[in-house]
Amino acid sequence: MPRSQLFFAAPVVFIRHIAKIARVTAHCLNQVKTNIMVSDSQEKPPESLTDECIIQHLRRQGDCTISELTKLTGVTHTAIRLRLNRLMEQGLVLRQAEERTGRGRPTHRYSLTRAGQRSGGSNCEDLAGVLWSELRSIKDVDVRQGLLRRIAGRLTETYQGQIEGAELQGRMESLVSLMAERDVPFEVNENEQGLPVLTALSCPYPDLAEQDRSICAMEKMLFSEILDEGLRLSECRLDGAQCCTFEPGAAATSHI
Repeated sequence: MPRSQLFFAAPVVFIRHIAKIARVTAHCLNQVKTNIMVSDSQEKPPESLTDECIIQHLRRQGDCTISELTKLTGVTHTAIRLRLNRLMEQGLVLRQAEERTGRGRPTHRYSLTRAGQRSGGSNCEDLAGVLWSELRSIKDVDVRQGLLRRIAGRLTETYQGQIEGAELQGRMESLVSLMAERDVPFEVNENEQGLPVLTALSCPYPDLAEQDRSICAMEKMLFSEILDEGLRLSECRLDGAQCCTFEPGAAATSHI
């Protein structure tokens, strides 16, 4: 090829190469963008995967790796990992490393903690209602009251060792913390005389109380024993009050 033609052909070839490089670059950028979008879409667990779903699988299997949970649920490793991390933060799932047989990253197995095992539904409310009904059906008053006092005594033993505080207010606040662990909200206030008052913001057993308000008498007796102080039920939700309140005072003998 003459030198003059070569001189004019070189820029054309160069431009063609630049155009080809531009096309390849655009394709690569589109591919990267697609991958990022897919990755972002996997950062959040799908709506079909819930915490309860993971817990139920761990109940059935005992313990699982992320790969095993991925196969069981049909979702991505990322989605499973996000759920497991949240459940571990809540104290419902435990992670333990498997013994390594060679090099490489350790494999972890996930299982339910005691709190996780107990996180399922319960039928305690129905059971409590039936037991209370049977106790109240005992015709001999002395036998019935004696049995209920023994029940209150056993409950007192359960709680009393966890109550702290030299003064009544401190003991009440300690009881409030114990009730909060059981999702039963209580608080401590002061009455006009400056004495501490224990207020039940929610009844621990509302259905039982509405059927038989003598449960309130047993609750008062229980709190008096736990706090080592005679209490009286000064206000009751069943009488139209907003909350039930227990104040220090000479507790009258209650028939339960």
